[in-house]
Amino acid sequence: MTARVGPGTLCGVMPLPDGARPIAALLAVALLAACGSTAVPVPAPSSAIGASTSSAQPVDSDAVDPSATPTPAPGHELYGFVPYWEMDDTITAVLAATPLTTVALFSVTNTATGAISTSAQGYKRITGAVGAAMIAAAHRRGTRVELVFTSFGASRNASFFGNADLQTATVRSLVVLERQLGVDGVDVDVEGLDPALVAAYGAFVARLRTALVAADPGGTVSVATAVGPTGAAMAAVAAAAGADRVFLMGYDYRTAGSSPGAVSPVVRADAGRSLTWSLDLYAAAGVPPQRLLLGLPLYGMAWPVAGPVIGAPSTGPGTAWVLRQHLDVLTSPAAVPQTDPLEAVDVYFLGSDGSLAAPSSDASSGASAAPRGLTWTAVYVDSPDTLAVKLGLAESRGLVGAGFWAIGYERGLPGYTDLMTRFVGGTIPAA
Repeated sequence: MTARVGPGTLCGVMPLPDGARPIAALLAVALLAACGSTAVPVPAPSSAIGASTSSAQPVDSDAVDPSATPTPAPGHELYGFVPYWEMDDTITAVLAATPLTTVALFSVTNTATGAISTSAQGYKRITGAVGAAMIAAAHRRGTRVELVFTSFGASRNASFFGNADLQTATVRSLVVLERQLGVDGVDVDVEGLDPALVAAYGAFVARLRTALVAADPGGTVSVATAVGPTGAAMAAVAAAAGADRVFLMGYDYRTAGSSPGAVSPVVRADAGRSLTWSLDLYAAAGVPPQRLLLGLPLYGMAWPVAGPVIGAPSTGPGTAWVLRQHLDVLTSPAAVPQTDPLEAVDVYFLGSDGSLAAPSSDASSGASAAPRGLTWTAVYVDSPDTLAVKLGLAESRGLVGAGFWAIGYERGLPGYTDLMTRFVGGTIPAA
């Protein structure tokens, strides 16, 4: 679920629905970025897509100004992706204790003929005993289940979205599998899409939804889209095509090669991309908040750093830091994080001597108590408290709900489940 939009090869103009000026503006920005421009402005708000959750709505760029549109009452849906590598013998019990309204089973993909790849691990787990148990248990709880379809990489997506027959065959295969599994819909997660193919992507979402509803009148189509201009344009065309839910993947703002900081910052001191920046971008594109879910991470990043201070520069590349793989740190009384209130993230400083917190300072001299030669790793990761701040953005923006990548990463840490329960119950304050 990490978005990687590489430079496009078709830096030109594509057909879009009549009246879709905000989408066209975003695509122009995305194409400029793909063709080498470094400036990525946020287009000014100029229209909104209708708020229906069940059918495509026309985009009238002169009818509504989102900046003047009242914020809708927030919803409290909770959407959770479960990746196949977390689908083990204990995941059903984890899900039983997690108050999700929709479980998204990640994932399946297509072959060159449009059939579902049966050799992929995702297919094997989802269609096997563990997948069947997850689906049955979710339905007993009244929780919806969606099957996730993935297509990653510029080359693969160029081939897929340039071949109507392949798309038609894939749609047919997805609808058949959705019915065989007895799930409630399909989530489309396309990453690494050339901006010139956004219109084709929207047409695919429309085609899938039409076919799915014909076979399963209660079936839904969701999409997962990235944080930048291409992601916002994809979200907008998917909503216009009738996507029932749009999951904004609000993470990976920082990756291994980035300077240290939150993978999901509320705002940034360096004015870089952030959650608020992306939410403004999506609003400018006219993505209806009544269908938008704010996706948040259950993982962080760790970097070797020059010293135990928030903002200290890295001395090497970062690595992903999954919560459940570090219960020793997160449950230790000796591990005392600092909090970056601007980005809303906890920061742990792990010393090469085994220490789990930054050293104290000599109050009279300000000198650090750290011994010479000690090296440090800075871990930027969300706690339930920092995630509550970010869930507050969903409240203040009137979004239909929120979600997480990935369920299972938090097992063994009940504070995260308690946070989800508070969100579903509507007790998280607006940010």
